[in-house]
Amino acid sequence: TLDPLPAKHVDTGMGFERLVRVLQKKKSNYDTDIFSNTITEIEKISHQKYEGSQSRKDIAFRVIADHIRAVVFPVADGQLPSNTGAGYVIRRILRRAVRYYFTYLDVKEPLLFKLVPMIAQQFAEVFPEAIRQQDFLEKVIHEEEHSFLKTLDSGLKRLDQILLENKDLVKGDIAFELFDTYGFPVDLTQLIASENKATVDMKGFADCMKQQKDRSRAATQLTTGDWVEVHEGDTVFKGYEVMETQSRILKYRRIQSQGKNAFQIVLDQTPFYAESGGQVGDTGTLTSGDEVIHVLDTKKENNLIIHYADKVPADPEQSIHAKIDTEKRRATMLHHSATHLLHAALRKVLGTHVAQKGSLVNADYLRFDFSHFSKVTEEELLEIERIVNQHIRKNDPVQIELLPKEKALQKGAMALFGEKYGDTVRVVSMDERFSVELCGGTHVARTGDLGYFKITAETAVGAGVRRIEALTGDAAERYLGKELHTLNEIKTRLKNPKDLLKALDTLTDENSTLKKSAERMAKERAQALAKQFAENAQTLNSVSFIGASLDDADTQMLREICIQLKTFSKDYVMVLTSVHNGKAVVAITVSESIQKSNSLDAGKLIKSISSLINGGGGGNGLLATAGGQDTSGLNKVIESIRGQL
Repeated sequence: TLDPLPAKHVDTGMGFERLVRVLQKKKSNYDTDIFSNTITEIEKISHQKYEGSQSRKDIAFRVIADHIRAVVFPVADGQLPSNTGAGYVIRRILRRAVRYYFTYLDVKEPLLFKLVPMIAQQFAEVFPEAIRQQDFLEKVIHEEEHSFLKTLDSGLKRLDQILLENKDLVKGDIAFELFDTYGFPVDLTQLIASENKATVDMKGFADCMKQQKDRSRAATQLTTGDWVEVHEGDTVFKGYEVMETQSRILKYRRIQSQGKNAFQIVLDQTPFYAESGGQVGDTGTLTSGDEVIHVLDTKKENNLIIHYADKVPADPEQSIHAKIDTEKRRATMLHHSATHLLHAALRKVLGTHVAQKGSLVNADYLRFDFSHFSKVTEEELLEIERIVNQHIRKNDPVQIELLPKEKALQKGAMALFGEKYGDTVRVVSMDERFSVELCGGTHVARTGDLGYFKITAETAVGAGVRRIEALTGDAAERYLGKELHTLNEIKTRLKNPKDLLKALDTLTDENSTLKKSAERMAKERAQALAKQFAENAQTLNSVSFIGASLDDADTQMLREICIQLKTFSKDYVMVLTSVHNGKAVVAITVSESIQKSNSLDAGKLIKSISSLINGGGGGNGLLATAGGQDTSGLNKVIESIRGQL
């Protein structure tokens, strides 16, 4: 059914950029002052001249000028480049721009991030977020460019090779290889193929993607039986208030995962927290009379709290006593509350661009992923620790409220990007001026319950995402005890020096001196042996042949002798063998003159004898090495090479 519109009109397609083009009497949108400053900046960076033509160089200017805005604005709004969803759109746009400047402007280092200051300034009045987050934007974009540039060159060479072999078609498995190995979005492969008058087998690509997803799915496949209904009703979660409940089974079913049987059980009321918001699910027991059933995990599925158990009671209709592992829950709560304090401290030390990108909270440790585009320095980590421990010592009450979502956000509560919240939310506050978050997890009563907080690791997870691992409570105490024990053991072994660092520096210097001395002596020995071998060489078919076995020489020593030999001989082939640490070691060197005149190749020669020692190796035409398990074959190696001359 077509209903008449209340106001009839024609959509002319006269968007802002086209309107400006008309007003400024330009032939192209890119000639207007919306883009002209950006293009001028690209000229400065690339040392290329924009001429407004249809050449690929000028198209590259226009693509970059357009794409930089498409990246800057959503990133400033909080959407980071990623491999899924909206983040993947941004990554695709950015990588397309990188490919254009790499190929057509001959720029081999990050360029887009240098345009951020100019874009931020140009749109300061209409989009001030770009000015406020300029440093953050530059780091995000630079990291993305740097990451893609590392594989772009090899990926382009691979695609060029494919297009040479098959000018009309890029097969689906090749397009998938470019995507999976080199980070080429398939639309970028399509673009490059079209520039070379070729097409991409998209059905084949889709089949490869499906096969990969099927493999991942098969690895985690869960087979479930039908639900057996026992009682009617809904589950009520009691775990915020109590650690155990008297419950009834509502329903259960058998499941099979990786060949093992287990059961899923749903109760009418439960103290078990279901895995959510990074906090792991509770474990514990269900007791029915004298029968004890172990709950191995608790998860949420279709709004049901599901207990994963090793069995079901003999009489499922009988009332059961549900009890969680209280020690595990307590340790988990400590780490969850510590995560909130850590999040707030990160934002205070590193900046408000920090946002949670994932977390794991269990009884043993906490892991927190967050947006940040450089390594967190040692000084920053110490300051973050200090702030968290300061709030622990303050022993602030942990206040939990149920509030309308809008009121909670007005209060300053942090909501996680991409999370879905209902109209009423649970707000967890630890000093309202410091940490206020929307959270459904379990927490301690006061920050002082945490005892102590210690960061144990800071690493990179991916482009623009860092990870901190930390401990609190008993786990932190055990960690510090172990570290102090290690420190005391080091002191004891160094005979308890007054200044431990000075003693370590002295030891390191002595080790470095001894290492250099050993290397010098090894080089001198290699020179002496090379000279000795050159003087005793056999002449076979106008080639100086040297075959020798050494006692307990490693690969490095054999290589060094081979390198030194060219000082004492010109036209030579040398094969050296040894037994080192119970394994066979072989090195072969061929002089450049013999390689050219006799077509002898050290790499090929080493492969020819690898089977004799039950091993393998490689190298180039002048020098190659191999190692193997069978030392008894070494006596045949020299004769084998001699026979090939």
